Amino acid sequence: MSEFNVYTPAEIARQVEKTGVTKARLPWLPMMMLGILAGAFIGLGALYFVLVISDPGSGFATARVLGGAVFSLGLLLVIVAGAELFTGNNLLAIAWVDRKITTRELLRNWIIVCAANFIGAFGLACLVYWSGHAKMNNGLVAVQYVKIAALKSALSFSDAFFLGVLCNILVCLAVWMALAGRSVIDKAVAIVFPVSAFVAAGFEHSIANMYLIPMGLFLKSDVTAPIAQIDALTWEGFLHNLIPVIAGNLVGGSVLVGLVYFVIYRRAMHEGENT
Repeated sequence: MSEFNVYTPAEIARQVEKTGVTKARLPWLPMMMLGILAGAFIGLGALYFVLVISDPGSGFATARVLGGAVFSLGLLLVIVAGAELFTGNNLLAIAWVDRKITTRELLRNWIIVCAANFIGAFGLACLVYWSGHAKMNNGLVAVQYVKIAALKSALSFSDAFFLGVLCNILVCLAVWMALAGRSVIDKAVAIVFPVSAFVAAGFEHSIANMYLIPMGLFLKSDVTAPIAQIDALTWEGFLHNLIPVIAGNLVGGSVLVGLVYFVIYRRAMHEGENT
């Protein structure tokens, strides 16, 4: 531990690797259930975000930054309450490249957790739609959902991919920094700034989109206001967004955070042990 009572980056790298081994070897049922919880948690953060930015009285920057801050609820629930999130689990690449887990174990975790995240996020979207929540603020919440979903569905493959890369760099840095802290307050502070930055900047998070785009699809026929690019909002448009965003999230989290930190800390330690 450092003099500031937090873990150093090198200690975090060891924690991430050790945790990655545990996560990769979870039995499928707990892994699936924790993945469903994570999808729902991220959906709750997205719900909070939409509620904030649906206020027409807020300025652009204020709404985006405040919306991003409240969206952080999702990752905070994942980290503190406990859940398995696909985008955060991209850091398992550290344990994989260090040969602590096999390729099969890595892919098993990513596939099961991503599928479970979808069930949780989509299931929450169904519950929220049936609750009539989107009627709040004279229906402006519903309009905002449809606007967001239409814009996401209309993204080109390359835009969606690179926005996904940028998003998961920040998400995995948030997870990384949260591991430095020992208290809930430490973790909350570490999470809020990178998460609010990616949301405010409009980057693409695959699990959040598993909630937001279905909500837009459910509400599409209920909204009469003119909305740009509404024709792109289809189930095919959902897949058109999700595939490149998942790929971008994988590159951003596993390569540009996980593998970079492996080279800096874990590989350097192994070389030092062998000299």
